[in-house]
Amino acid sequence: MLQYSIKRILMAIPVVVFISFIVFNIIQLPPGDYVSSYSAQMTAAGEVMTQEDMDQMRANLGLDRPVYEQYAIWIKKIVLHGDFGFSFNYNKPVLDVVKQYMGLTLVVSLVTMAFQYLVAIPIGIYTAVKQYSAGDYFFSGISFLGMATPNFLLAIILMYLSYTWFGDPLLGLFSNEYVNAPWSMDKLMDLLKHLVIPVIVIGLASTADLIRVMRGQMLDELNKPNVVTARSKGLSETKILFKYPTRAALNPIVSTFGWSLSSIFTGSTITAIVLNLPIQGPVMYKALLGQDMYLAGSWLLFMALLTVLGTLISDILLAWLDPKIRTEFRGN
Repeated sequence: MLQYSIKRILMAIPVVVFISFIVFNIIQLPPGDYVSSYSAQMTAAGEVMTQEDMDQMRANLGLDRPVYEQYAIWIKKIVLHGDFGFSFNYNKPVLDVVKQYMGLTLVVSLVTMAFQYLVAIPIGIYTAVKQYSAGDYFFSGISFLGMATPNFLLAIILMYLSYTWFGDPLLGLFSNEYVNAPWSMDKLMDLLKHLVIPVIVIGLASTADLIRVMRGQMLDELNKPNVVTARSKGLSETKILFKYPTRAALNPIVSTFGWSLSSIFTGSTITAIVLNLPIQGPVMYKALLGQDMYLAGSWLLFMALLTVLGTLISDILLAWLDPKIRTEFRGN
């Protein structure tokens, strides 16, 4: 198991380096740069920048250099100094911007992921064991509805219902009196209250999808020979259920961990804008619009790292769940 984990970690390192190169080149693809975007904003405000001013600004920001040279400088600073560059939009280091929003982003993302798996796995098991029952039809209908409803529309509906029933649309992650207040039990409870809508909105579609996957896998496993043999030996249905079909059915669920981790981050942008959430989605959107390349590149790099990390965790969990994977690794 240790050898398998080390191999996967070593394989992830060149992948991350390659992704960083692709990411930096992707954010350079749109025409223009931050200076041209800034010039357009100044023109809209009634001030005109001359070409000399724009050239000087590019030179000061290092944007007049070739793309490969900009990338080399950027990645060198990251590796040697942990410096992700300077955010033009926020006028401060990228790492400061990341630290400002990363904490709450992680809270929303991890709570949402916990919601997905803790809800999807038991419901998937139940709907498979109770196939074609009223409960199966009910949860299947909710699953299809969850996959079909756009996140932003669901967010608006839930805000309306919250305002109608409780007099508070639950915008943001904190009430006004707690936004800048120090942490306390009251602030934590306020955060948990405001997390309800974002977690449901961001996690519902993935939860519905995971329910369908878990149900399908359980139905495939329930009548396999090992389960029939266990029944013939007189083992209880509960013990059989969790020892054989459930463990085997978890394999595809665990394998989704990699993309689930990153999709919660990237997929919450529109929802975050609608709900006015102080997380990374709107920051990334603003960075892309303003061609704030170091901030946008750093966020995309973090997303890639999360995908690689999630995939690594999935591989290790799959090897733990399925001994055949470890056996095949030793055989190679």
